[in-house]
Amino acid sequence: MSQSLTKPNRKTSLWPILSPALLWLIVFFVIPLTIIIAISFFSRGDYGEIQLPLTLENYKRLMGFGLLGFDSLYPAILWRSLVLGALTATVCVIAGLPLAFFIARLSPRWKNFALTLVVIPFWTNLLIRTYAWQILLSPESWLSRCAHTLTGGMSGESLYPSTFAVVVGMVCDFLPFLVLPLYASVEKIDWSLAEAASDLGANKLNVFRHAILPQIAAGLIAGTILVLLPAIGQFIIPDLLGGGKTVMLGNIIQQQFSQSRDWPFGSAICVVALTFVIMGLWVRAWCGEKPKELR
Repeated sequence: MSQSLTKPNRKTSLWPILSPALLWLIVFFVIPLTIIIAISFFSRGDYGEIQLPLTLENYKRLMGFGLLGFDSLYPAILWRSLVLGALTATVCVIAGLPLAFFIARLSPRWKNFALTLVVIPFWTNLLIRTYAWQILLSPESWLSRCAHTLTGGMSGESLYPSTFAVVVGMVCDFLPFLVLPLYASVEKIDWSLAEAASDLGANKLNVFRHAILPQIAAGLIAGTILVLLPAIGQFIIPDLLGGGKTVMLGNIIQQQFSQSRDWPFGSAICVVALTFVIMGLWVRAWCGEKPKELR
């Protein structure tokens, strides 16, 4: 009897397992994504309908080139989204690094308790957490009074709506997304490499750079991407804590698909936002081999 009859084909045997997941991806990801990309090349009718001709004007408009010449509105929103997303990711890294090392050095009993405290914000709805920050940053709050006392500002002024409030809200919301993957990498550190580097005369900065950072780079990169990408497309926090003054990429997407009824332009913005996501995943895949090279 031939080998093909005695041993099952591995590829064929995997299809029953993979088919539901592939069907799910095709129906709920590939097909909607294809529709969005296609709509981004159509034109908007007088009453918000999608119509021909096919055009690149939606992408030109996003880049600032309209019928009346260059307008910096949408490029400024795009740049603001990138800057605030990068600022949020940077603050999360600065706060998450010592927190991840602190949790990893705790005893197993307190380690589980600390991890529970990290994920507790997820037990509350994002809207409720955002409204809570409105109360904490209101003129009557002790945070506002302390801030105006330190800065010499006039009492009674609130810390929101402002860009500061938006960044605070996004850091509070996305910090666990960085701490958890970073903690998973920190917990697996081989501290003998750090001890060897220290015994060979390396200072603390070089020990961290050459012995510790390569071991946690995968978790650090993954956490940074998990914070950066959703922060760029955030719209609830900028809308509530920014008071409509701090408009980001997610806000104009929501506006185009609701009030403005400009689906082609909104789809073009979605395609650009998706491009950032793909670039972030590509950077993650490209940097994934770096820690191995540094060992």
